[in-house]
Amino acid sequence: MRAAHSLKGAARIVGLQDGVDIAHLMEERFVAAQRGELTLSGSHIDELLRGVDLLLRVGEPNSTDSITRAEIDAFVAGSSSDYVENTSASIALLPDGAPDTAEDQDQLADATLRTALAMLGADAASLAANADDAAHVVENAATQTPAPASEAHRPASAYAARDPNRMLRVRADNLDRLLSLSGESLVESRWLKPFAESMLRMKRTQRAATRALDTFYETLAQSLDPQALAALDEVRQTLGNMQQLLGTRIDELDRFDRRSTNLAQQLYDEALQCRMRPFGDATGAYPRIVRDLARSLGKRVRFSIVGEATQVDRDILDMLDAPLGHLLRNALDHGVETPEQRIARGKPAEASLTLEARHSAGKLLISVSDDGAGIDLEGLRAAVVQRRFADEATTARLSDQELLEFLLLPGFSMREHVTDVSGRGVGLDAVHEMVKAVRGTVRIFNEPGQGVRFVLQLPLTLSVIRSLLVQVGGEAYAFPLAHVRRTLELARGDIDMLEGQQHFPFEGRPVGLVTAHQLLGTHAPDETRAGVAVVVIGDERETYGVAVDRFLGERMLVVQPLDSRLGKVKDIAAAALMENGDAVLIVDVEDLLRSVDKLVRGGQLDKVRRAQDVTARQRKHVLVVEDSLTVRELERKLLEKRGYTVTVAVDGMDGWNALRSTHFDLVVTDIDMPRMDGIELVTLIKRDTLLKTIPVMIVSYKDRDEDRRRGLDAGADYYLAKGSFHDEALLDAVHDLIGEAQT
Repeated sequence: MRAAHSLKGAARIVGLQDGVDIAHLMEERFVAAQRGELTLSGSHIDELLRGVDLLLRVGEPNSTDSITRAEIDAFVAGSSSDYVENTSASIALLPDGAPDTAEDQDQLADATLRTALAMLGADAASLAANADDAAHVVENAATQTPAPASEAHRPASAYAARDPNRMLRVRADNLDRLLSLSGESLVESRWLKPFAESMLRMKRTQRAATRALDTFYETLAQSLDPQALAALDEVRQTLGNMQQLLGTRIDELDRFDRRSTNLAQQLYDEALQCRMRPFGDATGAYPRIVRDLARSLGKRVRFSIVGEATQVDRDILDMLDAPLGHLLRNALDHGVETPEQRIARGKPAEASLTLEARHSAGKLLISVSDDGAGIDLEGLRAAVVQRRFADEATTARLSDQELLEFLLLPGFSMREHVTDVSGRGVGLDAVHEMVKAVRGTVRIFNEPGQGVRFVLQLPLTLSVIRSLLVQVGGEAYAFPLAHVRRTLELARGDIDMLEGQQHFPFEGRPVGLVTAHQLLGTHAPDETRAGVAVVVIGDERETYGVAVDRFLGERMLVVQPLDSRLGKVKDIAAAALMENGDAVLIVDVEDLLRSVDKLVRGGQLDKVRRAQDVTARQRKHVLVVEDSLTVRELERKLLEKRGYTVTVAVDGMDGWNALRSTHFDLVVTDIDMPRMDGIELVTLIKRDTLLKTIPVMIVSYKDRDEDRRRGLDAGADYYLAKGSFHDEALLDAVHDLIGEAQT
């Protein structure tokens, strides 16, 4: 009633007399219903919904379907004559199939009233958005119909209060940019911890210097004159004060590190949450759709929506509109029986149709269920044979679940004749394609004679995906786990040739093997590994194994869309940032399968070396330890171009961990780095009995003689200053230390 009242006031302010007349008449109906003077029936709801349609047309005066005064007069005349009639007489105006008992009448009136109120409220919000303040003024005017006492005495500030649950319009690219920036801030905040650890090492070094100075003071206390002792004591006190100040600053830095990391994490989580919307935002039109279609089919349906507050990714919510409409129409047309049929089967005349959304086990579950006749499996089996999707012998062997999968195929329908509602085999196919596009699944639960339930299992968000990280050509790539069938460590002896293409056994059948290096345009893999890391992708009809260098583990990645200026990057869907700040490309598996198919048809597939092909020619492995991204990438590309296998580390600690897990032929390191500097790293290498034989080259901006001597004294085999650095100088030095890239 208040929505109609607000619309009336807003229409009067902007001079839309047609809107005033329609809204006023609707308001009168709601007021009469509130006072018990009118019992709302199906025909009353029809008139109210017709008023909603007219209000929408009034709000769009420039549209081709503009409203005429004759239509409004007809609406006013029809509603007025209907209002004058007695409540009992209004029941007689119901169409065939309407409820006969008072209890049924009340149930239908309640359901349809809720539908009308929901739609009217939505229209009020859209049509009066620009005239809220004016509408409130009219709302309090003496000329208007008085509001209930509880509303009349409400303070004016209550109307002006801003609803914390109100919706704001924000461009999608702005949200994506916000999410990207919050992710970068989270990565940057995590660099404070290594810096704090380096400060602790400085504190320990300073403490050692203080102890050495104390020892020096005690040793010379008897031999120095008082003036020298006083000067030395002043140095000791200054150093002690510096140590205390440094300790205080380190504590402050540690607290700041915890606060900034926590704040960055909260910002990131909130930015991610901004992409979520309540499920109810997409369901406003469904009650009207269900009601209108049910009445046109002569069926009575009680429609309910469960889980309207369930949070759904905004992109998934936009994509759900058409599929859910198809499922609801499918349930009404195919599943729900007419009232006469339901009564004959011992069911209530009114059917139940439920749309539900909920979270379960990290997934979004959307279900559409009805208590209708269910799916006739024998009729479905006959339709499969009749439409030549399979022969009779094959369909006889199919399980019930396999048989139900035919409903999702394009062009399949159990209707013999096409109607304006169904019969073309498009609806469920559209549902299946949408679910497949977001890496979800469709499941059908059928109870013949009792009803059917369609369940869409979807990811909670398209912004965050679980991914398998792999290394290809020294770079990290991510395969969405939803597209990964299996990961294998394949022995090279298990690779066979079949019709000129490499295959390996998988689930009892041969599966084609392709190399990720050819697909992604990287250099050939290191063939010294005993096995081959393989990612199996595709479906039952088209399955391939993609050979990668090695597996890096599983990660939750926040999807960062690529710059639109790049266009569609072949075989790449998006990018993401890892916790250490490194970028990772997310593979477009569907595009990758198309690329594989193209290479297969052209006979251009590279081959993975089998056991007998692996010779003594091994590529030498170089570890580059450098905190500067620019220098690190430059050195890596130079060495890889010459044929060396290169692994990179972002600081000394990262490099030390890599050395303890992998064999390297050479280490190239910088000096000034967080967590552990180059001198400490060289010292650790040369003290380790297993690693001390590895040559170490220092590449640093420090080119003074004392810096060079300090590096060589720590055990470095070569010292190259970045000031005189050029491509050939680095490559010649590497060649002098370990020779050619292959042996």
